[in-house]
Amino acid sequence: MEEKIIKTEYSEVMQKSYIDYAMSVIIARALPDARDGLKPVQRRVLYDMHELGIKYDKPYRKSARIVGDTMGKYHPHGDSSIYDALVVMTQDFKKGLPLVDGHGNFGNIEGDGAAAMRYTEARLEKVTQEAFLADLDKDVVDFIPNFDETEKEPSVLPVKIPNLLVNGSEGIAVGMATSIPPHNLGEVADAVKAYMLDETITTEGLMKYIKGPDFPTGGIVINKDELLEIYETGVGKIKVRGKVDIEKGKAGKTNVVISEIPYPMIGANISKFLMDVAALSETKKTQDIVDISNQSSKEGIRIVIELKRDADVDNFINMLYKKTRLEDTFGVNMLAIADGRPEIMGLKQIIKHNVDFQFQVATRKYTTLLAKEQERKEIQEGLIKACNVIDLVIEILRGSKDRNMAKACLVEGKVDGIKFRSKESKIMAAQLCFTEKQANAILEMRLYKLIGLELEALINEHEETMANIYRYEDILDRRDSMAQVIMNELEQIRSEFGSSRKTVIENAAEAVYVEKKAEEMEVIFLMDRFGYARTIDLATYERNKEAADTENKFIFTCKNTGKVCLFTNTGQLHTVKVMDIPFGKFRDKGIPVDNISNFNGEKELVVAAASQTSLNLYRMIFVTRQAMMKVVDGGEFDVAKRTVAATKLSDDDEVVSVEILNDQKQIVLQSAEGYFLKFDLEEIPEKKKNALGVRGMRFTGKDHVENVYYTRTGGEQFISYREKQVDLHKLKTAKRDGKGTKIRV
Repeated sequence: MEEKIIKTEYSEVMQKSYIDYAMSVIIARALPDARDGLKPVQRRVLYDMHELGIKYDKPYRKSARIVGDTMGKYHPHGDSSIYDALVVMTQDFKKGLPLVDGHGNFGNIEGDGAAAMRYTEARLEKVTQEAFLADLDKDVVDFIPNFDETEKEPSVLPVKIPNLLVNGSEGIAVGMATSIPPHNLGEVADAVKAYMLDETITTEGLMKYIKGPDFPTGGIVINKDELLEIYETGVGKIKVRGKVDIEKGKAGKTNVVISEIPYPMIGANISKFLMDVAALSETKKTQDIVDISNQSSKEGIRIVIELKRDADVDNFINMLYKKTRLEDTFGVNMLAIADGRPEIMGLKQIIKHNVDFQFQVATRKYTTLLAKEQERKEIQEGLIKACNVIDLVIEILRGSKDRNMAKACLVEGKVDGIKFRSKESKIMAAQLCFTEKQANAILEMRLYKLIGLELEALINEHEETMANIYRYEDILDRRDSMAQVIMNELEQIRSEFGSSRKTVIENAAEAVYVEKKAEEMEVIFLMDRFGYARTIDLATYERNKEAADTENKFIFTCKNTGKVCLFTNTGQLHTVKVMDIPFGKFRDKGIPVDNISNFNGEKELVVAAASQTSLNLYRMIFVTRQAMMKVVDGGEFDVAKRTVAATKLSDDDEVVSVEILNDQKQIVLQSAEGYFLKFDLEEIPEKKKNALGVRGMRFTGKDHVENVYYTRTGGEQFISYREKQVDLHKLKTAKRDGKGTKIRV
């Protein structure tokens, strides 16, 4: 066979493949359907449990069985994604209406994960059975082939409530994400009924019923006035606070008790919150905290913060709102699959999609029920008619040679070959015209049906069937009748499974936290060669001066209310609040400067450090690897930003030294090849921080500045150069931009 090569543009193949992949993730994995509010994996898990018969009134089954069966039949994407979906549907702290009844360790609100699937068990919740899966046998939704076309699965579940609103949804697709908060079932049901009674109702009208989100964790929504725009557009931010109570503690102390947390704090963020509160005390943001304890249990959240007697409780609570996640934001992006494509929808659009779906399901349901009742009616009428001429029917049956002969007589009036007792019977038999189904029912009818009471029951059953037919035809012919049926079912679900609202909706003033000003004092800044920084008081430094000077690379005095400047070899200036640097004992380890600034210790090396307040009083001298030099007024570094450019550098150049000019007389540049050049500081011009500066030393080859020294008034001043002691005062004074003197070793 001749080989055929198809040439195509690589970029086009990549683009098409990526779009196909993206749409697959969007439609078949990450986003929920607007009709049933379920992602494919959730729908498949629930349907598989329904098929396995794991109903709410049946025994639990191992989660591993459910996961394995779902993966093998419907969802070939790995067991972890299936089990994770199953776990989330059991968690009442994530879902307003849990869909699966879990037995065993399915995790908790504090972030502990569920046990392995081989240990846990599950079954459907009653609401899932009655409101999500009840009518699957009535041809209400389309069934599609599974991934290998060996099974059939529903394209959507016939959910009777707007599950997208009740349980919400979160998911990340390719280039888009959905984040829908949960709502109260009772309020959603009322809003749906209001829409069905008046489809012109506005979002504002719907919000008379749906006040806002109803998070399973409770809490307080504090931006009520912004909710209308969020529900109009489907996009926005909901601000949520935890519920805080104040209790009297021991010995006149006050306990701040957190009994409800913001919904976004679920999981590991609770421990993060506790760490943040502890950090407030450690960094001296507050000195009111005596003790923190997490007393949460199965009964609910209870985090207790014990405060000092004289603590300003209101100010402390406001600090928690401002400095921790006790006040958090839930980002709303109501994105779902509608009519086969992703769409951001407002509140009214979501309800409209669900109501339209309810009418579609109801139409198919009552069409199926009507067809069954009409079939029953046909058979019942045949049996009643047969009972009226039962003697003739028996005579036909006794005179027929086989079933087909008797059936032909009943349906078509054929009497040939049948033995009758009289000519009258034969004439009457020739006039029979039962339908095919009626004839089969007559032939299969048992003799006990001829008892008087059985005949009466048959007539009553026929009357009931006629009543059902009339009712179903009315529902199908009149939209109002169908709407009333849908509303009645919704009201029944609401009354049985609804619950009271947990989340408070209000307009709250923004938390105002007045930070207590620390008493200003002078401290000593210490930073070792590993970049660990700390501050100590002056008395501690004086007692440990020798050890401090030996062990630390940078030492200077600063105000505890000021800032520290870190100059790096890349020409950047990082400022750090002294308050962010731990203050304590001399032997405390301190904190890496990376953790409290934008400084990255792996890429940049600190070459100088100073108090920002002192820089305003002095000038700074910069020396680079390529011997570019300048003097800069320290006031230029009094900036509000945490990171700014401290100097301009040429390509492949870096800062070697930054020094505050104080009592220095001369500068000594030492090159890597051993050349020393000493000249007066007056030869270095003052320039702006964004200038390159002037050249201080000439080089040959790849030589460069290695060290910078300064001379001061006084006696000998030795430095060590390759194990040789060099007295800086004895070096020859030259002019700037010279080559310098070679030191032989």
